Amino acid sequence: MRIMKDALSRQFFRPLGLLMFLLLFASGALAETPGKNDVFLRVTNGPEQGYMIKVQGIQSAQGFLADLGSFARALRLGSVFDGKRMQIDEAFGSTVTSCILDADSDFALIGSASGDSPKRVLQLGAPPAVSQNRVYMPIDPACRMFTLWLGRKVTYDASEGRIDAALGSRWPNTSLQSVGRLGRSDLWQEEPSADDNDSKPPVNGKTSIENIEVETRANGIVIRFSATGGMRQASFLRPDGSGTLYLTIENAAGNPDLLAKTYQEGVVRSIAPALLDSGAIQFTIALNTPAYVIKSSSFRYDASKNDYVISIMNDVDVEAIHLSEKERRIQEGLSRDVDKWKLDAVVIDAGHGGKDPGAIGTRGTREKDVVLNIARDLGMFIRQQWPDVKVIYTRKEDRFIPLKERGQVANRYGGKMFVSIHCNAAASNSKVRGPEVYILGPHKTQAALQVAMLENSVITGEENSSENYKGFSDEYLIMSSMAQSAFAMQSTELAQDVLRRLSRNGSNNGLGVRQAGFMVLWTPSMPSVLVEAGYLSNPTEELILRDRKEQTGIAYSIFQGLQQYRSSYESRTTAAVRAAY
Repeated sequence: MRIMKDALSRQFFRPLGLLMFLLLFASGALAETPGKNDVFLRVTNGPEQGYMIKVQGIQSAQGFLADLGSFARALRLGSVFDGKRMQIDEAFGSTVTSCILDADSDFALIGSASGDSPKRVLQLGAPPAVSQNRVYMPIDPACRMFTLWLGRKVTYDASEGRIDAALGSRWPNTSLQSVGRLGRSDLWQEEPSADDNDSKPPVNGKTSIENIEVETRANGIVIRFSATGGMRQASFLRPDGSGTLYLTIENAAGNPDLLAKTYQEGVVRSIAPALLDSGAIQFTIALNTPAYVIKSSSFRYDASKNDYVISIMNDVDVEAIHLSEKERRIQEGLSRDVDKWKLDAVVIDAGHGGKDPGAIGTRGTREKDVVLNIARDLGMFIRQQWPDVKVIYTRKEDRFIPLKERGQVANRYGGKMFVSIHCNAAASNSKVRGPEVYILGPHKTQAALQVAMLENSVITGEENSSENYKGFSDEYLIMSSMAQSAFAMQSTELAQDVLRRLSRNGSNNGLGVRQAGFMVLWTPSMPSVLVEAGYLSNPTEELILRDRKEQTGIAYSIFQGLQQYRSSYESRTTAAVRAAY
């Protein structure tokens, strides 16, 4: 023998257990007794089967107000509430039916989810009220509503302070199942019964539809036709195969021009009103069935607001909607952040120019000419291979550009990568040869210092150089390097990718990414590298650097390095941004 220890237990009674339970209940010996904010519900599912559970609620001047959500759970019914409307679902038979309640409305709409069975409209003894996101109703009207809807006897015994529900089979009084049933035309009306003597809203005054509102809910939409004047009969035809439904309100009018609606998105595509010769107004409602699966549709009259209301439920998962919306917001933020860091602008700086020839080889090859050709070829490859990337030149012809302005150009035009192209020279050693790639930073070797000094010496030929560069000291270099620290890793990676492609046989200058205080790299706020394509001071390498075909090859090698960097950089950036969300 098992005696129920928990009032929420779902165990079925057995004869002796039931007798013991009733004796304990009558004697007040139960460990759990209802408080003033709950009552017991005794459910019987069949002969000698049942359970006892509490229904929560609150006390008021009207007496005990039952929490309909708690009441539904106690009857093993599902319920949802979106702040304005509650839907309670049951599946006692082969058809799932729903009871839909609106806060402060005197009517409940009953219908099957499939729409196969006729709709019913129940006039409530008292409208439901909402408090702290719960729906309440006086206990007697609540029991009456469940009785009429479920066809099962649900009653409240005030003397015992207990609800009794017989859920095993329908109550023998089958006439209750006709209460509130709508006819074939789905006219809004509630058939009279012995249990329901409430009168309908009066039919008086000229009826006019003044406004239409479409309210979006988590699982569908509600269309409200706001009226003035008395309540009129209305017929509702559910959606046909094309997703078109009709609402006709008898002896009513309205301004078709003002009431016509079209929608760019959502379940409803359009609402088209028409005045009929019979004196009725008819609304043709087109639904977006290609995008939405319509689960069910229903119609009711809201007497409290004098609204004619159509409810359309989508066959959707509310959690999926929330997840989809979250993913949409994340994707929007992700797209913004990815675009922000997307490598969509490359600044190409051809060193020297104009009055500054740069290094000059033994055959008279001028650095400014070699690097301008390489810069133009590099820009050509970028435009061909990356049509979505903007190419910005600090110079495209033989003209002098001050070092300070080159970085400013890069910043001004939103560059995401800065590549300065040069040729090297070693006055004391004509045998050294090979490409080099530098990033900004204090020099680590004497050779790096000498290269930087050679490239920086151009400022002596600039006008007002002492004024323009008076702050460009060793301390400025340190501060600039610190400011560039945000791009140090990217600059190093970019330099390595470019150097790997530029490397050629015969190099003897100790290949590797180097750093030095090149003034041209001090200003750009982006990953920046300085490429020394080779040594003009080496006669053999000068022949390579002055050859037009070799210049194009050098430009393509630099592009391949940029391509490798871009691929890894954008993949890494996208992954990092996604992780941040």
